[in-house]
Amino acid sequence: MTVRSIRRRVALFVLIGVAGVWTAAATLSFRYAVREIQRWEDARLVEFSTLTNTLDELALTRLAQSYIDARVELGPPSVSAWNGDRLPRDILFDVRSANGRLIARTPALEALGPLPLAAHHDGRPWTQTIHGEAWRIYVTHDVASGRTVSVMEISNTRSDLAFDAAWQIVWPVLVALPVLGLLLWFTIGSGLAPLRTLSAAIDARGAQSLDPVGIEHAPAEVQPLVRAIDRLLAKLRQSMVRERAFTANAAHELKTPLAAIKVQAQVALATSDPAIRQLAMTRVVEGVDRGARLADQLLLLARLDEHERIPLVPVALDRAIEDAVARHASAAQMKNIRIGVDSAPAPAISVEPTLIDILLDNLLDNAIKYNAPHGHVRLCTRVDGRALSLTIEDDGPGVPAEERTRLTERFYRGTALQAPGSGLGLSIVERIVHYFGASLTFGSGLNGKGLAVVISFPMAVA
Repeated sequence: MTVRSIRRRVALFVLIGVAGVWTAAATLSFRYAVREIQRWEDARLVEFSTLTNTLDELALTRLAQSYIDARVELGPPSVSAWNGDRLPRDILFDVRSANGRLIARTPALEALGPLPLAAHHDGRPWTQTIHGEAWRIYVTHDVASGRTVSVMEISNTRSDLAFDAAWQIVWPVLVALPVLGLLLWFTIGSGLAPLRTLSAAIDARGAQSLDPVGIEHAPAEVQPLVRAIDRLLAKLRQSMVRERAFTANAAHELKTPLAAIKVQAQVALATSDPAIRQLAMTRVVEGVDRGARLADQLLLLARLDEHERIPLVPVALDRAIEDAVARHASAAQMKNIRIGVDSAPAPAISVEPTLIDILLDNLLDNAIKYNAPHGHVRLCTRVDGRALSLTIEDDGPGVPAEERTRLTERFYRGTALQAPGSGLGLSIVERIVHYFGASLTFGSGLNGKGLAVVISFPMAVA
């Protein structure tokens, strides 16, 4: 698997972005420099034409025989007289009188032939190719003297001046880019130091150390990660505490039926009385059944705690209640307990059929088991807005109000309860209710006696 470096990626992206921006800036600056230099050169041609027009014929003749280099500039003695342009910048001119007589002309123009007219150029410099070479030409006509002055020089749009101007922009970029790269590399590395500190702090922990990471002065970008890790560690601590308590309680609960089974088996082995042996073996079977039921409940809780998602389907609660009552009819008959159902037809709820049966079985089993003989159990459903409530209540000894908040704790059994049980029934109910996105509350049962369990299910979306 390829290991990706945040440091390398960020530095590379920033450098590419900076290089792209600087390249675009240098390109635009070079084009602007070329345009400005062209304007400056045009202004120079106009100024030279104006100067030439003020000279008399003798001065013009002498000027035509001179070598005019536009690169020569006047300045302080300590500054070079050259403007830095290394290409030839010879200025050629042609001056004619009003009747077309040649007054003065640079000898180099003889080879170029007749000069073009400027009538269609609106008195502005223009570029024209002569004998395969581009020239910048400016022609002006003086009304007072009648003279026509033509001034021209080789067009050099890619002159050394433009390149020099662009180079002055580019070379700092070329020098600064690797320096910027090093600064970015060390800066990003320094910025990622808290992640290395966090990693080292986690690596240094033992397998049982689940205390908060708590890095001091962590940057704002790292704090969400630290808080997320601390929340995960807190959940792991809670999970380990629950699992340890669950394991201890499960071992204790399993020890009781196993000890009873061992005692009854020893009684059966030690006695010669068939009736006593038969009773002992019956109790062994009952103990095995109790242990098997406890194991099934523990496995179901483990499955629900693992959040193993099961597809939910619409289920008619009234039909599920009828089936659950039928399954517990014989147990209720043995204690002469009457089960009443007040369940009107209602919209379906989104549940898993097996889990809703387990929920109803646990509630009915508790209502029958912990009720007194000749007692009553009632199941009723009501539609309340977008929810369907199920109430299972009895008139048994009930649970004191101060103990009801602990009824869903695993292995917890009320202090006043006498019937045998594992204390897992309502824990399983609470987990299934949470699994379905429903709510669970407890209250007083029939006629203010016993216990009422109320579950509110969200109805299935049509």
